[in-house]
Amino acid sequence: MKILVCIGHVPDTTSKIKFTNNNSSFDTSDIQYIIGPYEELGLTRNLDIKKAGADLTITVVNVGTSETEATLRKALAMGADEAIRVNAEAKDAIFVAKQIANICKQANYDLILTGKESIDYNSGQVDGMIAEFLNLPSFSGVSKFEIVGNVAKMEREIDGGKEIIECAFPFVLSAGKGFALEPRIPNMQGIMTARRKALQVIEPEMIAEATSTVKFHTPPPRPACKKVSPDNVSELVRLLHEEAKVI
Repeated sequence: MKILVCIGHVPDTTSKIKFTNNNSSFDTSDIQYIIGPYEELGLTRNLDIKKAGADLTITVVNVGTSETEATLRKALAMGADEAIRVNAEAKDAIFVAKQIANICKQANYDLILTGKESIDYNSGQVDGMIAEFLNLPSFSGVSKFEIVGNVAKMEREIDGGKEIIECAFPFVLSAGKGFALEPRIPNMQGIMTARRKALQVIEPEMIAEATSTVKFHTPPPRPACKKVSPDNVSELVRLLHEEAKVI
């Protein structure tokens, strides 16, 4: 069975975010990049299934420039078998989805896996777009996943409960919280082996831009903390009502 895991190259959550060019571009200086957390859980779960004896070939893919290769190498160090980098800047969700769909049309993957959203732009669109390009079923925000024969059994949380799903391959899914217990940490052997694993670079199919960024806005600074005496309940209620506007 062939699995394709779409890897996000995103800023570490501790990074200080800044913008340039009159707040129209993201400032990449002094930024530490990581694998998107949800994609990391998706990769970890499939590696665990493979370790348990399933016959899986796991490929990771990223749409990005050469700077993203370190992130792909980490995925290889975790245990992925091979990697693909589409040599283009990830402009928007539809551009990324189109590149990945083109790869899938040539390789016939049984499962295409993404994270439920990217943690930089909080986009949750790529999985659905890939499925639309490939005319495949898709399931978003899956929290549990296992392979039983030629069928996948999944679980995801919905309003008021949980949804249990069974689906035959191929299909697209996005991994959410709980997909794996915790991300796999590469060991020294994995890091050394990753250097010898294949990392294929392919050129993109250029498509018309569907979106453009006009300007970024940072959140407003937090106001100073106000302390209220525990005996002055009326003042606390007034502040919550008139200033915080939560009651």
